[in-house]
Amino acid sequence: MSLLLAGLTIPSALLGPAFAAGQNCEITRDGARSYAVCRFDPATDDVRLYLNDATGKPYGSFRALKSALESEGKRLAFAMNGGMYHEDFSPVGLYVEDGRTLKSANTNKGPGNFHMLPNGIFWIGGGKAGVLETQAYLRRKPPADFATQSGPMLLIDGKRHPRFLKDSDSAKKRNGVCVTKKGEIVFAVSEGPVTFWEFSGFFKDRIGCDNALFLDGSISSLYAPELRRADGFFPLGPIIAVTAK
Repeated sequence: MSLLLAGLTIPSALLGPAFAAGQNCEITRDGARSYAVCRFDPATDDVRLYLNDATGKPYGSFRALKSALESEGKRLAFAMNGGMYHEDFSPVGLYVEDGRTLKSANTNKGPGNFHMLPNGIFWIGGGKAGVLETQAYLRRKPPADFATQSGPMLLIDGKRHPRFLKDSDSAKKRNGVCVTKKGEIVFAVSEGPVTFWEFSGFFKDRIGCDNALFLDGSISSLYAPELRRADGFFPLGPIIAVTAK
C-alpha cells in the first residue's frame, strides 16, 4: 500500500535547533527492543495532518513540508508518516483535513495490513484526539478536524488484535499512535524490527493505552529535532505533524 525508496541522510542543519532533552521525545526501552516515543497534548499542541501543498502537489517528504511551513512563519517541531497510501500518494482510507473529508472511510476486505480487520482511525478535533476501530468511529462520529485511517488496530479496548500471534517471526520496523486515558497523544516508532505482538504489547504495557493504531511498517519515518532525527524515507503520503510559531 505504501512505496519505499532508499533512505536519505538529511543534514543536521535541516533539523533546526534542538529542544531541551526529553521535552516531548525520548528513547524508551522495552526488554531487548527500543522505541522513539513522542508525546503531545492536543489541547495545547498544534497537531495536524498534511497531504498536499498549496498547488495540490503531495508534499512527499518532511523536507518539503518543513520548507512550506517556514514560508508561512511556522516551525516543524515533529512529524511522522501518517497512514497508508497508493502510488499516487492518495490515502487508502479515510482522510480528513481542516474539517473536509478528502477520502471516505474504506471498509472493504482485502489483502495486506490495512485490510487486516479491524483497522482504525486516528482523529484530532476540538482540543482532543482519539483512536477508534473504524466501525466505532463511523457510529460515534467524533468531532474530527483531522483524521487518518490505517490498519490494523494494534489494541482494541485493551486487547491485542485477534490475529496477532505471540510466536510470529514477522518482524519489521513499525510506527503507530495511541491516546492515553488522560488525552495525551503518544507516537512511537521502533528502533529496529519488531513483531505486531511486541509492538502492541509496548503500547499496552509500557504506554498504558487501550486503543492503538498501526500506521505503517518498513517506511516508518520520524522527524524529531530533540532526537537529532530527520528520516529521509520518501515519498510519503499523509504526514502527521506538530508545528510551532
